[in-house]
Amino acid sequence: MKLRERGLGKKDRYLVGLDIGSTKTCALVGEIDEQDSVVKFAGLGAAESKGWRKGQIVNLELAVSSIRRAVEEAENIVGVPVESALVGIAGSHVRGVNSRGGIALGQRPRDIHREDVRRAIEVAKSVKLPEDREVLHVLPQEFFVDSQDNIRDAIGMVGQKLEVNVHIVTASATATQNVVTAVNKAGIVVSDTVLEPLASGEACLTQDERELGCCLLDIGGGTTEMIVFTGGMVRHSAAVPIGGDHFTNDLAVGLRTPIPEAESIKRSHGCAWRELMGADTPIEIASVGDRPPRTIFARNLCEIVEPRAHELLTMLRDELRRSGLDSQIPAGLVLTGGGAQLRGFIELAEKVFRLPVRLASPRGLAEITEGVSQPEYSAAVGLVLYGARARRHAAQRSGGWTEKLKALFAGN
Repeated sequence: MKLRERGLGKKDRYLVGLDIGSTKTCALVGEIDEQDSVVKFAGLGAAESKGWRKGQIVNLELAVSSIRRAVEEAENIVGVPVESALVGIAGSHVRGVNSRGGIALGQRPRDIHREDVRRAIEVAKSVKLPEDREVLHVLPQEFFVDSQDNIRDAIGMVGQKLEVNVHIVTASATATQNVVTAVNKAGIVVSDTVLEPLASGEACLTQDERELGCCLLDIGGGTTEMIVFTGGMVRHSAAVPIGGDHFTNDLAVGLRTPIPEAESIKRSHGCAWRELMGADTPIEIASVGDRPPRTIFARNLCEIVEPRAHELLTMLRDELRRSGLDSQIPAGLVLTGGGAQLRGFIELAEKVFRLPVRLASPRGLAEITEGVSQPEYSAAVGLVLYGARARRHAAQRSGGWTEKLKALFAGN
């Protein structure tokens, strides 16, 4: 029976997360069950992404077509029209920067109000950006009242000076607008744009990991996104222009085989760490054109895959060191995304980073199916959870900033 027939067809009962990746476009629908205070998985539509290259749109009409196919599939499953969605933003154009700013409260100590906090955050985010940059998120980290530091919520405290540290996520205005335009052309209103690794963190990280300090790596098709948490807050975000598609292309070139065949071989036989390779088994692969199939060996795959995996992990390690946070993540690394499932990748990451590493699947949606509870759907699941949390706190707050800030701190 369709949801609409059960009397649950109200638009505000549903949230849609739209993850438009280089490889796959996913539209995931969640249903808010207010009675049980949970968000339920309602349906997923997926389509091959076309019109993308290196994490950015290069053919608008092809990208629009992919979005339409994914959304239509989700609509057919759920039985309600998709009119708006939270859209994930990712790619090597995304960058994060930390900033600090503050305001004087007066010559005498006084109570700090919501408006004071808002003004302090406005000052902190007033950094000069290049012309083609726009602010995606301003994430408060901690407040300072006079000589007292590391304050989570400054409202109601007494002081003469209020300062705040924030993490500002910026993105290419052109790249972001192209994504929004593609979604709009597909007939969908963009209710919010969300940094994809921030969304993935909603679905994959525990509060303990956020508090102790961890680094989430979301390995997509075209890029790998990084976000670092310590003390429950976002401290760093970045992206490197290498993803799962690069491994596939390396295999296609190195083995002289079509890309679909290279992708299949990578999934079935690829290994990023030769110590896990086991027996050097023969593998039959297709050749390009009309040439007959050939036989290669497992070690040939590893000789191609391992150097690329090591290159990616080294770039990520160097980025983490530049942030100065490499010694502040005792909870280690959490890997997610489709590219994170390559055999041996976790073991190689532990060797490169010398930290504990785990592979994370999305959680947090009730009634999620096993097929959707996979690393490649972490961003889509996280977008719905992010939207549900934002909606919940919007309903709770009275007048605005107090609950909004508590929500930001609680979730980041």
